[in-house]
Amino acid sequence: MTDPWVALEPGTDPAERVRVLRRAHETFTEAGTVPKPVRAVVADSWRRSARAGVGPDGTASVELADGDLGAYRAEHPLARVMPLFRELLGTFAADGEHLLAVCDAHGRLLWVEGHPTTRRRAGRMNFVPGARWAETAVGTNAPGTAVAVDRPVQVFAAEHFIRRVQPWTCAAAPVHDPRTGRVLGAVDITGGDGLAHPHSLGFVQAVARAAESQLALLAPPVPTADMPELSVLGRDEAQLLLGGRRVRLSRRHSEILVLLARHPEGLTGDELLCALYEDESVTPVTLRAELARLRRALGPGLLASRPYRLTVPVESDVAVVERRLETGAVMAAVTAYSGPLLPGSQAPAVVRLRRRLADGLRTALIARRDPDLLADWAHAPWGEDDLEVWRALAAVRPSAAVRSRLAALELELTARPAWEGRTPR
Repeated sequence: MTDPWVALEPGTDPAERVRVLRRAHETFTEAGTVPKPVRAVVADSWRRSARAGVGPDGTASVELADGDLGAYRAEHPLARVMPLFRELLGTFAADGEHLLAVCDAHGRLLWVEGHPTTRRRAGRMNFVPGARWAETAVGTNAPGTAVAVDRPVQVFAAEHFIRRVQPWTCAAAPVHDPRTGRVLGAVDITGGDGLAHPHSLGFVQAVARAAESQLALLAPPVPTADMPELSVLGRDEAQLLLGGRRVRLSRRHSEILVLLARHPEGLTGDELLCALYEDESVTPVTLRAELARLRRALGPGLLASRPYRLTVPVESDVAVVERRLETGAVMAAVTAYSGPLLPGSQAPAVVRLRRRLADGLRTALIARRDPDLLADWAHAPWGEDDLEVWRALAAVRPSAAVRSRLAALELELTARPAWEGRTPR
């Protein structure tokens, strides 16, 4: 595991580390600049906290109390894995005088359990069930920041934005809906200096993954026969799972189905002509012939006309990636992305969608700065020449191999003719 304290010299005394971080925090809150000793994940969080108007002397507010809290917790998906959290973290928290906490996707604490003395101390800063610990409300803290950036986070002492929280150390990891990739909330362990070890972060991350596996087992099976499933990422010819049978489509039929799946309201013949053909000489007769062949391939009742439309909703791997990106589940979105959308297609509407999807993923990856996710993209066939991603990877993982590949790409860029654009993704 990467050492989370690389911003300070190895072997730095913990007390000295706290003093350095507190001086850095004071410099930031007074001057608005982040000194070098602060880790990038913390510096970025401090900036977001300041932009949200969080003050260093603020406190958390309780948004859910009594009956409202009980009803909300009972209906929340994470209630189903609370027994697992207690089994894996409960004894660790009690024996170490720590706290087990679980928050929702808005940073509201739903459960806070653990050592009674530690709970009383935490209660004095409103680290209690029902309180909102979102980053936008109380600044940098493990559960709130983990939800904000959708990645495991450890926050040590003076790295907390609010001063009254700075005696504490916490580690949290987001928990996702295994079906949609949506962030459900985060599981957190909070306590004193004993949690400052990097293993605390790995432990809580493993607990979060176990919870996702448990949620997947508890979820009812999806009746695949009810909704056709369209796979178009990383392949030139789509595959449609329809009523238990797999239908392989030609490239043109694949393009048509992608567009109709995205437009359940339907498209006119003229709209489809513009979306599919660069050559304006293609006639409506040609398109009607393609649609007739597609109707025979799909079987009766699925493709209607006037306007052309699908008679049932169709799930696609493109839509899955888009939903996960919209909810901030970057890791889940990357996992579902098996390559560019119909990479050989030159249909104008498909090219635009292909670029928009890839650019959305790239932007999210670069902003997240996760070295493993960036490396996965950079070493994939579609990312091996992606200069921006290689630059982002070199910034967070400047190994000799990464620097060498980046230098080669930059040299290639300077040698490339000015008129030559970037290869379409």
